[in-house]
Amino acid sequence: MNIAITAPKRLYQEIGLALQERIQSDEFKIGDRLPPERDIAEEMEVSRSVVREAIIMLELQGLVEVRKGSGVYVNAKPSADAQQSQLATLRANSDIGPFELLQARQVLESQIASFAAMHVTKNDIGRLREALDTERQQLETGHGDYDGDELFHLTIAEASQNSVLSDIVKDLWMRRDESSMWRQLHSRITNMNYRTAWLDDHEKVLLALQRRDPEGAREAMWQHLENVKQTLFELSDVDDPQFDGFLFR
Repeated sequence: MNIAITAPKRLYQEIGLALQERIQSDEFKIGDRLPPERDIAEEMEVSRSVVREAIIMLELQGLVEVRKGSGVYVNAKPSADAQQSQLATLRANSDIGPFELLQARQVLESQIASFAAMHVTKNDIGRLREALDTERQQLETGHGDYDGDELFHLTIAEASQNSVLSDIVKDLWMRRDESSMWRQLHSRITNMNYRTAWLDDHEKVLLALQRRDPEGAREAMWQHLENVKQTLFELSDVDDPQFDGFLFR
């Protein structure tokens, strides 16, 4: 007997569906501005990052529109047929919310950096320096790709000398690269000054690895990914009065 197994909905999907139902019932009508993100988070007893991911989900479905410097507005009302189709899509969808993904990376990659500090070789250090050079060149030329950034993180995983850990980090980056949620988050962020700060973070991680300092490497990687989370959260906050200046300058 074949048993169909469906993946459980992610938390942001549950919140997104709850908001979608409120749009369907006309609690939020077309043209209405959604309540502030903080209010939704308090009402539904979830973090603001989960609400942010739910809004991105609704934006991808064309149900809401993010207006620069103004807020999130209802753009369309889902039909009953569309709702059923979306439910089926969500059950099959493995897309991870961008902030949930960053949290997972923070937990895993900080420990991997610590382990790598005990096994890193001179060749690994050389490859990490090359990755930083690539990243620095991309910043200087205004290159939009994150090749150097990704290479740096993957090289640290490889420096652990553990292929399972390396595969885990590769999978996390693959999920990021394939994520429509991640692309939607970044589509509204045009100010790339934050990448200079992330390069500085990478330098601190590399210094700890050169010292063969496991705790220092763990702390540096944890703080780096915390900085990434907080920066992206701040730059994509439509409720912030500086939203327009940050994202659409």
